[in-house]
Amino acid sequence: MAKDAAGPAPARQRPNRGRKSARQDPIYGAIDLGTNNCRMLLARRTREGFRVVDAYSRIVRLGEGITASGELSDAAMERAVEALAVCAERIKRRNVTKLRAIATEACRRANNGEIFVERVKAQTGLDMEIIGPEEEARLAVQGSLDLLDESMDAAVVVDIGGGSTELCWVDLAEWRNRGGYGSGGRPPLRGWSSMPLGVVTLSERFPEPRAGGAEARADWYAKMKAHAVKHLKPPKGARRLRPIFDDGRAHMVGTSGR
Repeated sequence: MAKDAAGPAPARQRPNRGRKSARQDPIYGAIDLGTNNCRMLLARRTREGFRVVDAYSRIVRLGEGITASGELSDAAMERAVEALAVCAERIKRRNVTKLRAIATEACRRANNGEIFVERVKAQTGLDMEIIGPEEEARLAVQGSLDLLDESMDAAVVVDIGGGSTELCWVDLAEWRNRGGYGSGGRPPLRGWSSMPLGVVTLSERFPEPRAGGAEARADWYAKMKAHAVKHLKPPKGARRLRPIFDDGRAHMVGTSGR
């Protein structure tokens, strides 16, 4: 019979052999290296989904000056590598089981994008994957599933990045018929598009006026808007959803880094 816990020989608890401890549960990681930000998220799977165990974000301005030069600058690459080194250290410390690290528009557009990815591998050990705009658009929808309103029949998901903006038109009526969010399935996309415009590239092309008051700012905004409209080309599948939007049976979800 075990003695009182206050005595010289405290009772020993029997281990719970029915489930591995939380420390043994696998940790999954994701890194998103964009034109403006470097973000990392580490999470452990739970019965309810995932629990975040570590997160990191830093503005690195990787695409700074790329509109004019067509290349990633030395200073921008250095900032990004420093941030990724922090990510790599935390990933190692947390003993991450599975990791996916992606790079987007800045590396897609830059003439030295692949060279930069090789440098990241050599200096941090991270395998960065440069993804295309279609996959970036689909990942934006996947990351916004809990924001989609299943009472609506359609949605457009707008992912505003530093160097590009992706749009996806989602058929919520069909998703609802398949069981919606609770089914664990992905909603069907009726079209997607990508514009090579983001907060960094637009701000470099259209510097904010420092004088001229409201009239100058209105003209500045009108020029940016006109430039963006030229690049906005909804696909045929999206145009078929227009009546649903006109009837007020659709909504918009906006997502962006910080």
